[in-house]
Amino acid sequence: LCCRSVNNFLMTGPKAYLTYSSSVAAGAHSGMEECKFQFGWERWNCPESALQLSTHNRLRSATRETSFVHAISSAGVMYTLTRNCSMGDFESCSCDDSRNGRVGGRGWVWGGCSDNVEFGERISKLFVDALETGHDTRALINLHNNEVGRLAVKATMKRACKCHGVSGSCSIQTCWLQLAEFREIGNYLKIKYDQAHKLEMDKRRMRAGNSADSRGATAETFHHVHATELVFLEDSPDYCTRNASLGHHGTEGRECLQTGKNLSQWEKRSCRRLCTECGLRVEERRTEVVASCNCKFHWCCTVRCEQCRQLVAKHFCARRD
Repeated sequence: LCCRSVNNFLMTGPKAYLTYSSSVAAGAHSGMEECKFQFGWERWNCPESALQLSTHNRLRSATRETSFVHAISSAGVMYTLTRNCSMGDFESCSCDDSRNGRVGGRGWVWGGCSDNVEFGERISKLFVDALETGHDTRALINLHNNEVGRLAVKATMKRACKCHGVSGSCSIQTCWLQLAEFREIGNYLKIKYDQAHKLEMDKRRMRAGNSADSRGATAETFHHVHATELVFLEDSPDYCTRNASLGHHGTEGRECLQTGKNLSQWEKRSCRRLCTECGLRVEERRTEVVASCNCKFHWCCTVRCEQCRQLVAKHFCARRD
């Protein structure tokens, strides 16, 4: 579901692109899975309709949430293409060795197999940006947020090094750039979401439609926006309540967290955020969970476990009586 818009393009796009189609689809999917993780305990929890709504011309919105959807899905596509390139999955792509042999810094030189993010960026742009067929302010916002996602992949890259020298002295190091874990990119973009900038458009000039005056107003607004900053146009709706036409399910029936090991303050406050502040009550339900227990190692080499059942208290948002 999350990749329907991408798949539509893959079916109609140039045949030369078909080489990359499975990577693009997988990348868009991983982006939406990361979106669900990042918003797991928030009122808007990245529903299945999120990507479809943000790319469908008649239903397009430009909220803070859709800005994140564009960025994380664009990042996911670039990330997967780059990783698959480094793994040798494409004939037309290999490691980025353009800097190999150059001095990178004190005591180290470029070498090894750097992840080819330039390739991932280029192919990602061809696929993801082509989904945006509009020519209005929303289209410019979506394209900008796509680029924020791609820049996030670059910004989080890590330098990995290997030592060389007599008896492991590490007198010189060979270093290369590699992709960070995708979770780190998700965390990076979540901070950008929290800091997202609302564009204040000149409504009078925008009413001019597609005229030069309208384009001028849009260009002036974007002139002050930083390339790594997520932007949005409209305030978010009330995600507490269900809105079927917009694909919002509301928070009734959602699970929240009250107790548990290693919970962050954000997770501990999820019942208040999802239930109480949305006019719902917190309902405790005891559910039976089956898990492996009393595991023993048997020589050689198996582990045998018993199946234990235990009652676990879970909390959900429910209507007040």
